Amino acid sequence: MDFHRRPSKAPRSAETEQPPASGSTAAKASDALPLPLYLTNAIFFTLFFSVAYYLLIRWRDKIRNSMPLHVVTFSELVAIISLMASFIYLLGFFGIDFVQSFITRSANDAWDIEDDVDDPRHRLLTCAPSVPDHLITSVSSSEDEEIIEWVIKGTIPSYALEEKLGDCKRAARIRREALQRVTGRSLQGLPLDGFDYDSILKQCCEMPVGYVQIPVGIAGPLLLDGFEYTVPMATTEGCLVASTNRGLKGIYLSGGATSTILRDGMTRAPVVRFPSAARACHLKFFLENPSNFQTLADEFNKSSNFARLQGVQCSIAGKNLYMRFSCSTGDAMGMNMVSKGVENVLKYLQSDYPDMEVIGISGNFCSDKKPAAINWIEGRGKSVVCEAIIKEEVLKKVFRTNVATLVELNMLKNLAGSAVAGALGGFNAHASNIVSAIFIATGQDPAQNVESSHCITMMEAVNDEKDLHISVTMPAIEVGTVGGGTKLASQSACLNLLGVKGASKGLPGSNSRLLATIVAGSVLAGELSLMAAIAGGQLVKSHMKYNRSSKDISKVAS
Repeated sequence: MDFHRRPSKAPRSAETEQPPASGSTAAKASDALPLPLYLTNAIFFTLFFSVAYYLLIRWRDKIRNSMPLHVVTFSELVAIISLMASFIYLLGFFGIDFVQSFITRSANDAWDIEDDVDDPRHRLLTCAPSVPDHLITSVSSSEDEEIIEWVIKGTIPSYALEEKLGDCKRAARIRREALQRVTGRSLQGLPLDGFDYDSILKQCCEMPVGYVQIPVGIAGPLLLDGFEYTVPMATTEGCLVASTNRGLKGIYLSGGATSTILRDGMTRAPVVRFPSAARACHLKFFLENPSNFQTLADEFNKSSNFARLQGVQCSIAGKNLYMRFSCSTGDAMGMNMVSKGVENVLKYLQSDYPDMEVIGISGNFCSDKKPAAINWIEGRGKSVVCEAIIKEEVLKKVFRTNVATLVELNMLKNLAGSAVAGALGGFNAHASNIVSAIFIATGQDPAQNVESSHCITMMEAVNDEKDLHISVTMPAIEVGTVGGGTKLASQSACLNLLGVKGASKGLPGSNSRLLATIVAGSVLAGELSLMAAIAGGQLVKSHMKYNRSSKDISKVAS
């Protein structure tokens, strides 16, 4: 992202840079002489004072000899011209720049994003490294070298490279090289090749300079609702995949797990303001009146083939009204879909409520990417419950623990301990670990791990207290199998491994719902394995075995 400070006055025309013609170079101040700038300045300094001294000596002699001062010789004429030239040069390079530095210091310090005019003096502020990294250039041609110089100077904004070059990978390479030169830091360990940069243009990431490698492990099979699934998990936490795999093994040997979708609806909650609380309440009653639902649904649904309004929940705060719209979104996660529908309804409402002021399309009553009781209670995305009965012999053989120990630990840790901590939706051991790993592997929005990891883990002794009933209830799993990062090759391959790639042709929304149950089933396995490890005192030992390394990875990479 290109940041620069807005000067209080327009920059000097002499310093305004335009892209030079192909094969030419931009004019520099030191072009007055074929020497470096500091030598050029030294020569003009010497010339100025030498000529001034010569002229003073000549004028003193003329005064002593009563000669007219306006009569000059050829050498004196050359000296006067040299004095004027050196004075103009020194004034231009030191006087104006000195004054401009004070103007710049008092300029407005507001930062701009996306501005066509870029002042290179304030384009990027960085601390110079004490020991510069060894930079390995990736420039392939003199033309690329020229473009890099334009990017560094701000002549071409970095964010506009894809549009101007028409080659996404070349744009990433040039941006990367410019970044290395400006910061003095090497990006050698960040890979550039081997990625389709066209696939993320205007969709997944702006201003790319490479991609991060995250290993993908597999756990399974997950036996869920009579079907087997191999679960991909992208993580850098050692022991996570192994632990989840152990949990899945225990579930498999006990006959598998079952899941149920409780709700399926994405939400968006705009906030509007009225002149009075009474007017806000009037709209609230209108929206919650069942006789008006179909009218609202017709407006909401017209912008999508899959978005279908399910309901509107309202909350009042003084003159402000928060309207939480919920809708089905097919196999998409659906944030853009529901936002478009909300805009349709707001435009419709303003004809009957002209005094309604729309403050924001999102008023945090949704609530997206933040822990919120509304999601914990009402749900958001897919609300799923998943359960399994783990046999006594499996607990002893696979997990090396027993029913009573796990039930007690779950009560004191996941329930009482979380309550003591004031947890909101965090009545579990580590649900977010599994959710994040699957989200990254399958192209979901990692930030939505916040509410998607809301989970309460329950354990109870059954069958004469010989077996363990374990369940996870997750009210806000926000997943999709189309759109966003699901289109990328690696993430698409992981979705294909699960059998949920793309949109379901037979039953819209079934792929995303299945993915949500797989997430819940994997969380169930992760909870079972970790709780058993804690109960048996195996946690530290297993992490020391799988989450520690004696290798220096940086040396191996080099």
